[in-house]
Amino acid sequence: MTSIKDSLYSQPLGQISSFTFDDHVANVFPDMISRSVPGYQTMIAAIGLLAGRFATPNSVCYDLGCSLGAASFSMQKNIMAENCKIIAVDNSKAMLSRFESILTPDKTPIELHCADIREIEIKNASIVVLNFTLQFLPVEDREKLLAKIYDGLLPNGALIISEKLAFDDLRQHELQIDLHHEFKKAQGYSDLEISQKRTALENVLIPETFTTHQNRLKSVGFNSAELWFQYFNFASFIALK
Repeated sequence: MTSIKDSLYSQPLGQISSFTFDDHVANVFPDMISRSVPGYQTMIAAIGLLAGRFATPNSVCYDLGCSLGAASFSMQKNIMAENCKIIAVDNSKAMLSRFESILTPDKTPIELHCADIREIEIKNASIVVLNFTLQFLPVEDREKLLAKIYDGLLPNGALIISEKLAFDDLRQHELQIDLHHEFKKAQGYSDLEISQKRTALENVLIPETFTTHQNRLKSVGFNSAELWFQYFNFASFIALK
């Protein structure tokens, strides 16, 4: 997929609208996320390895909030189990249109569904991925979704969640935000771009602490939930049924 440089917030905007995954974002998304999320490519590669480990024959693998399909393609590349399929779900038609344009036949097929992940049925799942997705849902809807995922997972199945984190300690919280901004500057983003993007995401992306995530996962039934990757205030963790 051709990557167009993200310059959506490079010019002063009189009014900054709330961030949405529209055509403008879809066009620049690969560049945007790789320059905005520390360790993103490492996480994507590892999601593929984890899918290769947890996918079982005749099961379903879910990519919820799939965007342009980076996690789906990584899973597809690594799944060796027979008769598996990947169900990739997103509510952005712009994202799915670009995803569909690069789909090719494979031993492990990918099915695209344009839907709200809160309404999708989860069943016969060996692995479920929420890669920077949960943070965009209202906080009050998160536990219900995780409970549904838990119920739909097969025994010994895995849920992978990647999220931007908040921190209870104010010094840590501010430090991690500052480090993230320094990372973005090193990727070529200006102070204006960083500031305007942050405003656009306010009240749209709601981060929580890892402890909050961990307690919620255990409350819906997961036996274990632990961090496996963290780079500043971006992290990924794995919950085991």
